[in-house]
Amino acid sequence: MGIRNMIWSDWIELDDQYRNYQEIRARRIETQGHGVLGGGLAVIELVHELAEYLSRRYPTTFRVSRHPESNTEYNWGWEGLPPIKTITVVPLEETHELPLSLHEGDGVAEKAMIICALLIQDDLAVMVEGTDGRYYFQAGAICVPGFWRMRDKIGMPLDEIHISGDVPLYRSKLHASMERFFRRMPVEKPVARNNYFLQTIRPLEERKGREDAEELAWSESTNGLESEFQSGGRFSHKLKPTTETLRLRSERQTLRRLPISGAIVFTIRTYMTPIEELGRERGVPGRLASSMRSWPTEVGEYKGKERGEWYEAVLAYMDECHREQVDRGEAARPGQGDYPY
Repeated sequence: MGIRNMIWSDWIELDDQYRNYQEIRARRIETQGHGVLGGGLAVIELVHELAEYLSRRYPTTFRVSRHPESNTEYNWGWEGLPPIKTITVVPLEETHELPLSLHEGDGVAEKAMIICALLIQDDLAVMVEGTDGRYYFQAGAICVPGFWRMRDKIGMPLDEIHISGDVPLYRSKLHASMERFFRRMPVEKPVARNNYFLQTIRPLEERKGREDAEELAWSESTNGLESEFQSGGRFSHKLKPTTETLRLRSERQTLRRLPISGAIVFTIRTYMTPIEELGRERGVPGRLASSMRSWPTEVGEYKGKERGEWYEAVLAYMDECHREQVDRGEAARPGQGDYPY
């Protein structure tokens, strides 16, 4: 599964793209609300967990107010403190009032999920254990997925999500171990993993003035219109790639179990990096090329290696950049320290 232990202080990452990401995410929620779905108690717990974490980890970015000390009915607060009442995103000048329970009216869980989505740059998926012991995708805020849609996956058990998405080696190697991992995952041991794809976007002259010029939310240049996307299908639209239009789409995913509801939360943070920028990073071109050449057949198919001509274009550019770095003494020659990206 490629997982590693997660450091608690690294649960949620913010960067200088925060405002841009949140504008895109807010617009997606406004125009495509079906990308956000509440899921009961777990989502109320999640929004309070995020508010507690963010106000401590990024105190100049998030400011909170709390309910009076006398309000002891709900124990969402950390370290014995009363639960958070409001959280303000200081740079955006936005304040959100956090719900305390599901009894606050219709749609309260969805409201909580929307607040989660507007606080962080990550997408969120909430997995809840069913009566059969399997974990089901019951709630989430999937605003910038790139190449899949929440409405095609919501309600599915963990194994069906991976099988329907043709995840490499899932049936043969990962199915049993992943199910076992989810059942046994303790609250105090969150984990993280990384994944990456290569994506083609529009040429510069065509993306000028577009709200989501990098196609963070949806990979239209690769997969066509989101509204016409066929679940399970990918790479339907071909656009000849160039080094200027190629992006490394990397994901940092975390998994943690919520202490009260027991639900498991995925966070999915997406980064879009121009291939030309990677080519200038010391040591990266050779490592990326080495990693791509080491893909098993199933992984190459999953990433679309044979579709869209991008694979050859990326390798040729990375090899050229690597040779230049070797000539300048900035990178090792083959066999002298290469390792996968």
